[in-house]
Amino acid sequence: MAEFKPIGLYRCPQTYRYEAPRQGVFSGNEGVVELNGNAGFEDALRDLPGFSRIWILFEFHLNETWRPMVRPPVSPGGRRIGVFATRSPHRPNRLGMSCVRLLGVEGLRIFVGESDLLDRTPVLDIKPYIPKADAFPDARTGWLEETRPDLWQVTFEEEARQQIDLIRSLSGLDLENFCRIQLSLDPLSSDRKRISEEDTGEYAIGCRTWQAVFSVSERDKSVRVLRIRSHYTEEELAPGTEDKYGDKDQHRVFRTRFPGRS
Repeated sequence: MAEFKPIGLYRCPQTYRYEAPRQGVFSGNEGVVELNGNAGFEDALRDLPGFSRIWILFEFHLNETWRPMVRPPVSPGGRRIGVFATRSPHRPNRLGMSCVRLLGVEGLRIFVGESDLLDRTPVLDIKPYIPKADAFPDARTGWLEETRPDLWQVTFEEEARQQIDLIRSLSGLDLENFCRIQLSLDPLSSDRKRISEEDTGEYAIGCRTWQAVFSVSERDKSVRVLRIRSHYTEEELAPGTEDKYGDKDQHRVFRTRFPGRS
C-alpha cells in the first residue's frame, strides 16, 4: 500500500468550505505553497518559474467521509451525479488537483493565483501545466453539456465596501470574496447557504458571525450588497460575556465605526 507524505502546506486567507470558489480559474484568490525544509526541494523547484501555470495535487483535508453520489452546485435538474464524474471533494481517497496560475517562486515558497484551495491544505505534489499535453478543447464534458450556469452580477454599495475593508483589516476575513462566490449563482437558495428574508424585502446571508444584507433584481440577474452587520446582539457584546469565536472585540470596533449596523 502506497503512503503519501505532504511536501508542504497551502496558505491563504480562505479557511472554510464556503469560502472556496467553485472553480479557481474564475476567482481572484491568491495563496502560497510553503514547501517543507531540509528535503532537497530547492533543487526540485529549479526551472519551474518558466511555466505560467502549474498543477497542485493535494488532500481535501476537511473531508473525512465520501459519497458515491453527490449534488454539484450546478447539475441538470438538481439531480445527483456519480462522484467519479465530478470534482466534488467527497471522494474515497480525498485527492484533489487544481490548475493554478504561477505568480513566482521565492526560496521554498510558490506564489499562485486563480486558486480554489483552502488554508492549511496539505500539498502532495507540484507538476507543470503543459498545454499540448493537458488541454483537449474538443473533449466532451458529459452531464455538464446539459447545464447552463446562470451567473448573477454582484456589486457593492460604497458603505458595504468600507465595512468589508474594516472587517478585512481586523480579522483577515474577505467578505467581498465570500459574497461574490455565494451570490453569483442561485443567490436566494437556502440549500447550501444561510439565507434569510428581511421585512424590507431585502435578504441577508450569514458568514461566520457576520451578515451581508443584499437586494436582487430578477430582471437583469444582479445582486447588490447593501451593507454588512454584526450578528451579535448588544447583550452578547457586553463586557465579560463568553467569546466562543474570539472575535467580539472586532465586532465592538465595527459597531463603534458603524453605529446602528446590527
